[in-house]
Amino acid sequence: MKILFMGTPDIARDCLAALYEAGENIVGVVTQPDKPKGRGYVLTPPPVKVYATEKNIPVYQPTTLRDESFAELLAAINPDLIAVVAYGKILPKNVLDYPKHGCINVHASILPKYRGAAPIQRVIIDGEKVTGVTTMYMAEGLDTGDMLLKSYVDITDEDDFETLHDKLAEAGAKTLVDTVNEIRNGTITREVQDDSLANYAAKIEKSDCLLDFSKPAREVFDRIRGLSPIPLSFTHTPDGKLLKVVKARLGNPDAKGSVGEVISLDGGIEVMCGSGSVVLLTVVPEGKGRMAAADYIRGRKIALSDILS
Repeated sequence: MKILFMGTPDIARDCLAALYEAGENIVGVVTQPDKPKGRGYVLTPPPVKVYATEKNIPVYQPTTLRDESFAELLAAINPDLIAVVAYGKILPKNVLDYPKHGCINVHASILPKYRGAAPIQRVIIDGEKVTGVTTMYMAEGLDTGDMLLKSYVDITDEDDFETLHDKLAEAGAKTLVDTVNEIRNGTITREVQDDSLANYAAKIEKSDCLLDFSKPAREVFDRIRGLSPIPLSFTHTPDGKLLKVVKARLGNPDAKGSVGEVISLDGGIEVMCGSGSVVLLTVVPEGKGRMAAADYIRGRKIALSDILS
């Protein structure tokens, strides 16, 4: 089959690499335009483009999929199948309907749960213990198409957004290859999603990153993990300065104190929550780089009985 691949970030690159290494006939890659990054705003290609260029796969970076020029490009490439992984734009109906074997998508959750933009962060924030990837035929709704194959991944207390992303990228790559094989062999089966079981994993906003220490310690801990290493959760020190949190652990379930109170500086910054405590281990103070909480404590930037808010 002639496969057109559409994707942009690291997880998409891993899926593209798996298809390429499996010997699939990838006739082109569609990805987002290069974007400025870093302090110097250097124009940087997306990971999918970097990989495709290394493998001499044609790369296309349209600003829209809805004009005549992309329709002409699609006709010229004439793919049998389109594989989409975190492309970043909604595919219009004429694209969805074009390939004879359809458009398939790799979604980083066990559908129909966690449809939407931020399933990896949201499953951690919500305290889930298991997630995974689902391949599906794409429809006009958001992650609503018929499901094909699923692969399950455990979530541990040691996982954060980065580590879970990497686990799901590996699972997604293998599941995509298996899905393509089954489509080619005519053995794939479709399962309609039960919309009553669905929930939405909304894009992470700044308001999601503010820590609320009135919540139970487990909820605070899960939010810190789900937002690390990017964009990072944050709180404020008594002088109003921003304090981002990179890493934490659960503290004493029987801790006593006021909500947000620093109750210990032994081995980290232990903060009282609605029930129990969390210990902040790695932080980013306002205007500074990442540092161990112990170094922040030694700099006398925090004291016992301070209230983080």
